[in-house]
Amino acid sequence: MSQNPENLVEQVQETSKNLSRPPIDKWHPELSGDMDLRINREGQWIHKGEPLGREAIVRLFSTILRREEDGEYYLVTPVEKWRIQVDDTPLLAHSFQLEGSGEGQVIKFTTNVGETIEVGDEHPLSVGSYEDTGQPRPVIRVRHGLDARLVTAAYYDLAEHVVEQTVDGKTVLGVFSAGNFYKIGPGG
Repeated sequence: MSQNPENLVEQVQETSKNLSRPPIDKWHPELSGDMDLRINREGQWIHKGEPLGREAIVRLFSTILRREEDGEYYLVTPVEKWRIQVDDTPLLAHSFQLEGSGEGQVIKFTTNVGETIEVGDEHPLSVGSYEDTGQPRPVIRVRHGLDARLVTAAYYDLAEHVVEQTVDGKTVLGVFSAGNFYKIGPGG
């Protein structure tokens, strides 16, 4: 089999008919090699130096992508496993949505591949920082070891709902979603 994205699309469509999402947690093929595919920091999927032309392929590939314990990213089908490169996070989160208020509120984001994610136990929010700049790096866990980084506008929308809480005797800043408090910075 070649490293052609169209061939991977055919495999996935054939094996995951009638499923909302391919069961990649059950697929464990041997490594097929490295594919010349990179997801840049802006969320663009680049194959052999050119952006993938069809959004449908990007959306499908996002459903067969996982990050494994070795920290590497792989596109996985029942019979193939291709390592790809990811500059930061494979997905971006934008379109901030808030339902409710206070400790009972629910925060949702839509990713660049059209998936709506609710911040909560299954999709926790964390804010780290970039080593080289110290800038905040807000991410939401999506699935299979994948994270979606909040784009700047979404992070600013989130910041409008920050509250102070005392955690372990210290005042910290964060947000509530689905009954959980997510720390996003030190208090003031």
